[in-house]
Amino acid sequence: MQIRHNITLDEDISRELETIAGELGEKKSSVIEKALAVYFDFLDLKLIQKRMKDLKEGRDTIIDAGKVWKELGI
Repeated sequence: MQIRHNITLDEDISRELETIAGELGEKKSSVIEKALAVYFDFLDLKLIQKRMKDLKEGRDTIIDAGKVWKELGI
């Protein structure tokens, strides 16, 4: 299922999007979707790095899965 979004882009980014989509023969929405997928993968890595740092520095803890399941009644 696809959902429509209205976005505003910087003029330079918009021109680059037009150029890239044209050269690839793809719709702009397809280029944006693929770019976001790559960027979200990058953000996942950044979040993992932050969480690992928080664990290492004692700002977060790990809870045993068995304890969580027991508390949830699973």
